[in-house]
Order: sequence, then structure tokens, then C-alpha cells
Amino acid sequence: MDEFFEHTIQDMYSAEKQALEAMPQLVQRVQSDQLRQALQVHQRESESQVTRLEQIARQIGIDPDGEVCLAMQGLIDEAQDLLDQLEDGPLADAAIIGAAQKMEHYEIASYGTARTLALQTGLMEVANLLETTLKEEKAADEKLTYIAMSSVNQKAVQQ
Repeated sequence: MDEFFEHTIQDMYSAEKQALEAMPQLVQRVQSDQLRQALQVHQRESESQVTRLEQIARQIGIDPDGEVCLAMQGLIDEAQDLLDQLEDGPLADAAIIGAAQKMEHYEIASYGTARTLALQTGLMEVANLLETTLKEEKAADEKLTYIAMSSVNQKAVQQ
């Protein structure tokens, strides 16, 4: 169980670092000011999430750099392939929301798993840190859904 938990923390650290690296490329393509702002806010949250994961790694005595998250790598590659086929505009914004939500859903599942493992192994402080991040990820996903439903997808349909 300890090895699985350690792997999960390292995987999430890699996922967050990859997402942070990819985010400026996504933001650059965005036409919607509301979407751009939401992605930039979440980028700052992700920087804090990386710091939390580093704190957790120190607490459990591991190097956070021990894994490469292949799932996030694949999600980012898929997003880049899709965006390479689209011109900037409402449809690309809708695609960016979809790609970002796929990444958020992966993170939500992973942070939920890690939090549960921390709780079951008695790491209450670690579980609380993971819960904070899990709430941020869920809020980011809800914000993206709101932006899609309230404006971006309507503009993409009209395009």
C-alpha cells in the first residue's frame, strides 16, 4: 500500500508539472477572455498544488520526481493534435475546454485516490492537503463547464 501511495504522489507531481508546462500553449490559443482568465487562475492554483505535493513527498520521505505520468502526457498530446487541426476561434476554445476538463478529471480521480489512501494509512495532514487540492480541481472543472455552457459552446455552434 505504501508503494502504491508513493507512486500515486509521484504520478500526480509529474502530471501537474506537465500540465503547467502545457498551459501557456493552451492559453495562447484562447480567444475567450473568460476562459483565458479561468485557465490562468487555475495555472496559479496548479503551482500551489505542485508545492503541496513537494511538501507531501518530504513528509513521507520520497523524491517527488520518481515517475512520469503517461496519462497526462497522452492527454496533452491529444489536445495538441486536435488544436493543430483547428483555427483559433470559438471551436478551438471549446476544444481547449474539453482538453482541460479531461486533464481535470484525471487529476480529480488521482487526488481522490491519493486522499483515500492517506486517510486509510493514518496520514491525516497529508489527506487534508490532498483534499484541498481535490476541491480546487473540482472547482476548476465546474468553472470550465460553466464557461462552456454559458458562452463558448454557443459561439462554437454559431461558427
